Amino acid sequence: MGDFFWSIGGLIVALGMLVTVHEFGHFFVARKVGVRVLRFSVGFGKPLWRWQKSADSTEYVIAAVPLGGYVKMLGESDDPVDADQQDQAFSAKTVGQRVAVVAAGPLANFLLAVVLFWCLYMVGVSGLKPIVGQIQSDSLAAQAGFRAGDQIVSVGDVEVVLWEEVGLQLLSQAVDREPISVGVVSEDGRELFHRVDFSRYSVAFENSDLLTSLGLVPQFPALPAVIDQVVPGEAAEQAGLQRQDRLLSADGEPIADWRSWVDYVRARPDQPIDLLLEREGVQVAVQITPAKRQEGEVTVGRIGAGPFVPDNWYDDYRTVRQYGPVSALNQAIQQTGKMTLLTLKMLGKMVTGEVSLKNINGPISIAEYAGRSAQVGASAFLKLVAFLSISIGILNLLPIPVLDGGHLLYYFAEWVRGKPLSETLRGWGQQGGLVILIGLTVLALYNDVHRLLQ
Repeated sequence: MGDFFWSIGGLIVALGMLVTVHEFGHFFVARKVGVRVLRFSVGFGKPLWRWQKSADSTEYVIAAVPLGGYVKMLGESDDPVDADQQDQAFSAKTVGQRVAVVAAGPLANFLLAVVLFWCLYMVGVSGLKPIVGQIQSDSLAAQAGFRAGDQIVSVGDVEVVLWEEVGLQLLSQAVDREPISVGVVSEDGRELFHRVDFSRYSVAFENSDLLTSLGLVPQFPALPAVIDQVVPGEAAEQAGLQRQDRLLSADGEPIADWRSWVDYVRARPDQPIDLLLEREGVQVAVQITPAKRQEGEVTVGRIGAGPFVPDNWYDDYRTVRQYGPVSALNQAIQQTGKMTLLTLKMLGKMVTGEVSLKNINGPISIAEYAGRSAQVGASAFLKLVAFLSISIGILNLLPIPVLDGGHLLYYFAEWVRGKPLSETLRGWGQQGGLVILIGLTVLALYNDVHRLLQ
């Protein structure tokens, strides 16, 4: 239940920030070009809070449904405008001014991403060192020559310090199906380069972790095989496992660490395991049968128990990426640009069918990510907000009527023709755009529900 409230709270805060910034972009530029703004609303539906300084000023509203917002401007719709207010009407402004007002919302989202990344890079972004853990023998990473203990220092001509930076750089190349050289320092100190050939990469990016699918996993120090958490109602509790139980052997085979125990359990769904453990200095024998769990097309075992994690157990595997104010701003702009380009590439590949539509996430997934990042800390949460802000900026610029990009398309046509499109044509466009938007929403929700059911 706690995770649920974190998810809902994280979603509301994240969307509140993104919507407010987006609509403020429209609002700010509209005021600058002389358009009268009637209402600035964060959320849709019944107003929960409203404020208006005077009858002629903007009404500010926070509404009940926090899944969007809007800025209502004079002359934006077909409502009549008094003659003495014509100069303040949106419809009376030049094409260039209207383009500026409409484009300001998405641009504000990109600017928010730059500001958030800038702050994060100045404070310092912490994460895992890119040290490679166990390599799967049949993986693309093994074929490229990676070995456990390799520390990745560059991807192409880009220096990397954090594990997530490796993922971002490799994902960009994977989408293009192009080979790339990855620089590493081996455990014995040698500088090597491994060539990853993505033309042989067969995964369709179906919400999978790219690095894991390549066979690249981070290296962690071994966790002791000691129980800390037991999930109510699952196999561990049914077998009588308790906190602080130290696992000694399974079916007579010694248990070296928590990872070896997890691998042993995952390989034995619905198969009884004779487990020997130590509890308060006394050895206890129990039998436990892992439940079956489906992960994609693979069936694995699960007992519903978590490990005891000693304090500071992987501090030596963490590092911080930090810059001064000027360098941080440069990195923030570059990061926003890279994420924007990568998102556009992914969208293009979805259209051609090279990237699965399962990558489109809906509000359930976003809420889950928001809740998890909020629990991790402010840095992780703000990083997620920056990524979402880029996505919203790109989404709103798509040339789909009812979105900002659709309005910009209309204004471009008006500029070319020298006059606006007919009301009939615009009406058809709005209806078509609404159908597309509803279709994308249904697809996103389907992906969310399907992922949860799996």
